[in-house]
Amino acid sequence: MTDSFIIKLTAAEIAARIASGELTAVEVAEAHLARIEAVDEKVHAFLHIDRDGALAQARAVDEKRERGEKLGPLAGVPLALKDIFTTEGIPTTVGSKILEGWIPPYDATLTRRLREADVVILGKTNMDEFAMGSSTENSAYGPTGNPWDLTRIPGGSGGGSSAALASYEAPLAIGTDTGGSIRQPAAVTGTVGVKPTYGAVSRYGMVAFSSSLDQGGPCARTVLDAALLHEVIAGHDPLDSTSIDAPVPPVVEAARNGSVEGMRVGVVKQFRGEGYQAGVVQRFDESVQLLKELGAEIVELDCPSFDLALSAYYLIAPSECSSNLARFDGLRYGLRVGDDGTRSAEDVTSLTREEGFGDEVKRRIMLGTYALSSGYYDAYYGSAQKVRTLITQDFEKAFEQVDVIVSPTTPTTAFPIGERADDPMAMYLADLCTIPTNLAGNAAMSLPCGLAPEDNLPVGLQIIAPAMKDERLYKVGAAVEAAFVARWGHPLLEEAPSL
Repeated sequence: MTDSFIIKLTAAEIAARIASGELTAVEVAEAHLARIEAVDEKVHAFLHIDRDGALAQARAVDEKRERGEKLGPLAGVPLALKDIFTTEGIPTTVGSKILEGWIPPYDATLTRRLREADVVILGKTNMDEFAMGSSTENSAYGPTGNPWDLTRIPGGSGGGSSAALASYEAPLAIGTDTGGSIRQPAAVTGTVGVKPTYGAVSRYGMVAFSSSLDQGGPCARTVLDAALLHEVIAGHDPLDSTSIDAPVPPVVEAARNGSVEGMRVGVVKQFRGEGYQAGVVQRFDESVQLLKELGAEIVELDCPSFDLALSAYYLIAPSECSSNLARFDGLRYGLRVGDDGTRSAEDVTSLTREEGFGDEVKRRIMLGTYALSSGYYDAYYGSAQKVRTLITQDFEKAFEQVDVIVSPTTPTTAFPIGERADDPMAMYLADLCTIPTNLAGNAAMSLPCGLAPEDNLPVGLQIIAPAMKDERLYKVGAAVEAAFVARWGHPLLEEAPSL
């Protein structure tokens, strides 16, 4: 089999061919490493490639099969890991100069679970610094290009992971979602991204941005592949105090039995209007019509607190970030500046943070520190938490009427690199549809629903389910995906320009 054939296979197909002996895990790893070597100079999806480690993992899978041992459902499948999860012996930078060259002494729980499942980790992907951004332009190591158009953004903060999928550098990837950083990149690259219920995937070893919002999750090119990865990484972890001690929802079973027959699907009136690209709204309306044709009942919903979600988020997330990032002081690990024996510890910390943090991180630390300061806490952070409660209550009322909610994932398609770099508010609006879900802790998915007519770029459909009902995402997502692929005659990514 040629490399070009191997890299186009789904994760499920790769795993099946390795298990049957039709392919070896080493062949699969080498095909994807060759693809990275061929195109990543243009895409810049990866910050670090672990060639030796990936091939060693692949050889171990092949040896297991030769010994007749049972292989897991993703054994030998390559994966691109967002550079926010610690990896023992492999650099973890979080897209920041302040951790440049840092080699963690331990694996994150998610990393460990991937290794235990014999998933082959190819390397670490580019991201907005400390996951703060919607375009991957805030990486200290340069932006990532969108494989559909390399002059446009691949989404953020996890643009490296989504770009790796869309450019066929990896069939699976891991992202994290604080305000939409899995779903928004999936939407603008024509891939699938899932934010599981908050607490469903361990945050142990995931560098913290906003602890009450951060959530790791699966990224893939198909709904089934995302489900298979979801089952590998989810589950209770005693090392994470926010981890849910409950069985993982049956997401793979749901993905294999996609259906919306008899389901009630909600459409929220707040998720459209000013600022939404015409082509995005058109493809979303077509998706709603498709759901109707597949047997779903469409229910109009009014969730007035959603209009306040963006404002609440940009008080809560920076407040938590200002607290979490206080640990990066230049004294314990990572970058250290000005330690020449004449300066105080306070001066070294100040110089290190000045040089080590980028503009967006500094902006959010300052905003968060102000919101938490004496005399302003109740007016800002306290008020934002009250709005968060209202958003949660609006979701609870909505889910009394419907099984899932659908919306556009993001108001526009991928915008040109640099277009919003000097306009933080315009950048923040990219997460308009995704933020409410993070504030409430629900589960959500983005999957492709076509190309916008005006620019021929991917549009994402967002599906939102109640907490711990993640299987509903996959049940609906699989049905929609199958219907769209049947309509288009092929997966959407096949329309992407060749790199």
